[in-house]
Amino acid sequence: MNAPMDVVFNLFHGNMIDYFIQKNENKDYLDKLEFIGFKTGQSIVERITKDTPKFKNELDIIKFICKEFWTQIYHKQVDNLKTNHQGIYVIQDNDFMFFSKVSKTKKFTEECVKFLSLPCGLLRGALSQLGINCIVTAEIENLPICKFQIELQKS
Repeated sequence: MNAPMDVVFNLFHGNMIDYFIQKNENKDYLDKLEFIGFKTGQSIVERITKDTPKFKNELDIIKFICKEFWTQIYHKQVDNLKTNHQGIYVIQDNDFMFFSKVSKTKKFTEECVKFLSLPCGLLRGALSQLGINCIVTAEIENLPICKFQIELQKS
C-alpha cells in the first residue's frame, strides 16, 4: 500500500466506526467491527501465504504475523513481541497507525478503545486462517502505544 492508500484506509476505518456507532444504539457495533476485521484478516492471510511453506509451530506463525502480516497492513513490523511460553503472546506497536496523530489526553485515550475492535479482529482472523484459535484483546498504555494480547485457545 502506498501513502494515498493509507489515507483511504484510515478514512474508511474512521467512517466505518462512526457508521456503526450511529446505527447501533445497543452497542453491538464493536462485535460487528471485530467480525469485519476477522473476515478481512482471514482474506489477507490467505492471499499473502499462498506461496509460503507450512509453518513448523505456533511461534513461527506468531512471528509471521509480527513481520509479514503487520507489514502488509501497517507498513512496519511490530516493535516488540513477548510470550509467557504458555499460550499468551503480547504484540506491541509503539506508533500504532490509527493513533499516531491523536491527542494524547486521557479523554482521547478512552475514545480510542473503540478503534481497537477492527485490528483485534484482523489478528484473530489471520491467526484463525493459519489454524490458531485465540482470543485477541488490546489496550492502550500511552498513545500512540498499543498492545495486543493473543491468548491461544486449546481445541
